[in-house]
Amino acid sequence: MNMSTSRTVICLLRNDLRLHDNEVFHWAQRNAEHIVPLYCFDPGHYLGTANYNLPRTGPFRLRFLLDSIQDLRTSLIQRGSTLVVRRGRPQEVVGDLIKQLGSVSAVAFHEEVVPEDQQVERGVRDICSQMKVKVHTCWGSTLYHRDDLPFNHLSRLPDVYTQFRKAVETQGRVRPVLPTLDQLKPLPPGSGLDEGLIPSPEDLEQTDTVRDPRSAFPCSGGETQALARLQHYFWDTDAVATYKETRNGLIGLDYSTKFSPWLAIGCISPRYIYQQIKKYESERTANQSTYWVVFELLWRDYFKFVGAKYGDRLFDIKGLQDKSIPWKKDMNLFNAWKEGRTGVPFVDANMRELALTGFMSNRGRQNVASFLTKDLGLDWRMGAEWFHYLLVDHDVSSNYGNWLYSAGIGNDPRENRKFNMIKQGLDYDNNGDYVRHWIPELKGIRGGEVHAPWTLSSASLSHALVSLNDTYPSPIVMAPEWSRHTNKKPTGAGPSTRGKTGPSHTPKQHKDRGIDFYFSKSKNF
Repeated sequence: MNMSTSRTVICLLRNDLRLHDNEVFHWAQRNAEHIVPLYCFDPGHYLGTANYNLPRTGPFRLRFLLDSIQDLRTSLIQRGSTLVVRRGRPQEVVGDLIKQLGSVSAVAFHEEVVPEDQQVERGVRDICSQMKVKVHTCWGSTLYHRDDLPFNHLSRLPDVYTQFRKAVETQGRVRPVLPTLDQLKPLPPGSGLDEGLIPSPEDLEQTDTVRDPRSAFPCSGGETQALARLQHYFWDTDAVATYKETRNGLIGLDYSTKFSPWLAIGCISPRYIYQQIKKYESERTANQSTYWVVFELLWRDYFKFVGAKYGDRLFDIKGLQDKSIPWKKDMNLFNAWKEGRTGVPFVDANMRELALTGFMSNRGRQNVASFLTKDLGLDWRMGAEWFHYLLVDHDVSSNYGNWLYSAGIGNDPRENRKFNMIKQGLDYDNNGDYVRHWIPELKGIRGGEVHAPWTLSSASLSHALVSLNDTYPSPIVMAPEWSRHTNKKPTGAGPSTRGKTGPSHTPKQHKDRGIDFYFSKSKNF
């Protein structure tokens, strides 16, 4: 067959690094004789962040991405194809390939919601229209398809999550999962198309990671690992059946699903998770925990659709509410926060875990965000951009949406929410094990007292080999509400000695929140 008359489709892959439930591959398989799966290392992803020029892609996420690219290439080779890898702006790479191959009839990709990703899409559309090549787009990043939402237009998307959740749960439907293709049409023969080397972190002028043995996320990237994780968490251990009770955990792998890093770059499909939940519920058990996994997937959907609705306003200092707050930009306070030396152990332990592993629990994220915005009064974008840099599971919509929420200028019907760091520490790390896990210089302080070392006597500190402002800092800020929980210090390690410092069990969820805040005016959280 003459190359110029055969139909070749370029599948431009971005945050859809999987074969299962991937509409782009299905469309190409039906509409092409030859398929070129393509991934571009876009130099824009390795620049500085918008306001504070922090690196945009940190070492943990990059390592996870490189693993995922390698895994996808291996899977494609097993199916008679491969993954073509290039470094460069996707629109330019696509233009070069169209010229080189001479047989490209279409370029297919999944649409994204983030403005800079949409800019890439516009660039690809422009180059294709100049070269008279068709563009086919799909939607595949959310549980509910954009076209199936029970709102006439995204501008009608509710500004409160609960209203969104109730509407999609009662009026929406989740589309079925697309099967994984056994074979993929090959690359065009005789085209001399080089698959391209997968770059190393050093090639991209980034540093590689050193895995910390304490990490709560010691996993590798890739669809193979993602599917194995679901198999483990659902079918091998039944851990999903207690998810709602354990998900506020802080140490270890199985206190939560840990799907988020794979979801962020599309190694696992939210629809596949949903399908497996439904299967688990019918074959094993259906309870609040199995529902809560779907509840959290809906939060993820909601933030994606909020991102689609508001666009660049997601990054505006005034947030979605156009609210002017005199945020500080004190770099000394910010450095103490990001390096885990605020002198508040629960904050510092979480920030050190993030810096050393690229991961932090949901509970930790809420607390350190509240501390930065409410206790330190710093520009919320400092925190959002630090998370953007380091999180292995960074997802633009969820990260910036959650930071706006925490700063009180996002999708939140309740204002002036502020966490009490000491109470939160005692509620969720009652015995102080998590703090000692990440702050070894405090390991001599036993039990829950480790949450407020500045309240201990000099004899107790000396006995614990802690010297405030020397081996560990004094708090860089003090909140008046902390004293309610430090005055009545526990004298031992267990909950029985806690007196009235608060419940030793995990507090009940607020009924509307997966990312559960307590909101009643009388409750101090």
